[in-house]
Amino acid sequence: CGGTKQSPINVDTAQAIFSPDLRPIQLSGYSLPANQLLKLKNNGHTVVLELPDSLALVGGYAQQYRAAQLHLHWGSPAGPGSEHTVNGRRFAAEIHVVHYNTKYDSFTEAMVHPDGLAVLGAFLEVGHGENQYYHEILKHLHEIQEVGQETLVPGFNIAGLLPANLKLYFHYNGSLTTPPCYQTVKWTIFNQTMLLSHHQMSVLVSTLKSPEDELLQNNYRPVQSLHGRRVLASFQTSSSAKHIPG
Repeated sequence: CGGTKQSPINVDTAQAIFSPDLRPIQLSGYSLPANQLLKLKNNGHTVVLELPDSLALVGGYAQQYRAAQLHLHWGSPAGPGSEHTVNGRRFAAEIHVVHYNTKYDSFTEAMVHPDGLAVLGAFLEVGHGENQYYHEILKHLHEIQEVGQETLVPGFNIAGLLPANLKLYFHYNGSLTTPPCYQTVKWTIFNQTMLLSHHQMSVLVSTLKSPEDELLQNNYRPVQSLHGRRVLASFQTSSSAKHIPG
C-alpha cells in the first residue's frame, strides 16, 4: 500500500482550494422500499451493507457512478476513529459509500482504473436523540457479531445516512484505505457531520468481533502524506472558522 496518492488524509482547511466548479452531489435511487432486502455483513474489518446498483451518483462528478456498498470506520470507547481528519481533528466515526464508474461492468473491473471509483465520506459524532437511519443498520449488528456472519436488512432511505447538505464538501484524489489500496478513488468528504445518540455510538464500537475474536475497534487507517496533492473545497474555507465540520 505504498504510493503517493494514498488515503485517508488530513484536510487542512486553510490549504484547501475553493473550486466553484464543484457542483452539489446528486443522488438517484437512494430511497429503497422495505421489501428490498440488503445484505449486511461482518467481513472482519468493518460492517458492510451491500447496495443495489440502482443507486447512483448523477451530479457533482463528471461521470456517472453506481453504488456498490457502504461501510463504517470507528474508534473505541476510549477515543474517536474516523479515517479522515480535519485540521488534525479526528471525529468519532466515518461512513464511506463506495461507487464505481458506470463505464465499467463491475466494481472489480472499475477499481483498477484511475477514474474507476468514487467514495462519499461523512463524519459521525455523538449528539442528542437516536438517528433513525443509522438505527436501520445498528439494530442488526448483534446478528453479525462473528466474522463472516451476514443478515438481511429491509431497504430504507440510504440518503438519510449522509448529510442533508450535499453542496459543502472537500474533494481530492486518493485510494482505497484497505488493501489493495488502489489509487483510483475520487473522494468527496462532506462538511456537515451526522449525529448519532451516545447509545448508538457505543453499539457501533462495541458489538462486532475481529478475526482474533476480540472486539472490532479502531478500524481506521492512519492519515497518509499528501505528496503535493491538492484538496479542493466546494465552498470558501479560509475566511472564517465557521466552515469547520459541524
